[in-house]
Amino acid sequence: MTRDQAWELLCEFTKSDSLRKHALAVEACVAAYARHFGEDEQRWAVAALLHDFDYEMHPTAPDHPLKGEPILAERGVDSEIRRAILSHASYSGVPRQSRLEKTLFACDELAGFLTAATYVKPTRSVHDLEVASVRKKMKDKSFARAVSREDILNGAAELGVDLDEHIAFCIRAMQERAPALGLEGVRGQTGG
Repeated sequence: MTRDQAWELLCEFTKSDSLRKHALAVEACVAAYARHFGEDEQRWAVAALLHDFDYEMHPTAPDHPLKGEPILAERGVDSEIRRAILSHASYSGVPRQSRLEKTLFACDELAGFLTAATYVKPTRSVHDLEVASVRKKMKDKSFARAVSREDILNGAAELGVDLDEHIAFCIRAMQERAPALGLEGVRGQTGG
């Protein structure tokens, strides 16, 4: 499956603009890691784009992503990508073993958190997001309450990267695609 086919499949099942942008944000981070690790960027992008494709149909655990996986199999998504998607949900019973699986898990919650942190910046620009401010927001339990801090911490640990480096890496990846993510914001304003 190509990246474009994965996008079409995502859009078929996901009507929410925010969920589509989340998929694009996770894709930005995962694809950047694929380049970093010398892996197949398109394959990794497909996994990232499709990781939550069934969320609108099955928003609760354990239905997501378990009930979506047969749809992906029927549509020709290969087993490596389907396994990575299953493994991003810790309750699925599919342990994360491959680098792709660990990367998808490490980027999923963090991409959502970085998006939320960007939205509260006065400029609403990911270009103004800094590691220190992200770490500070992570300590605020009322901020982006639905985002699992434990998954963010465990994701970096499983991937074998320092948390601050992981945050900085994902910020840079999302900055590269800021317009598509709706995170370009209003440049030139000041604020903290």
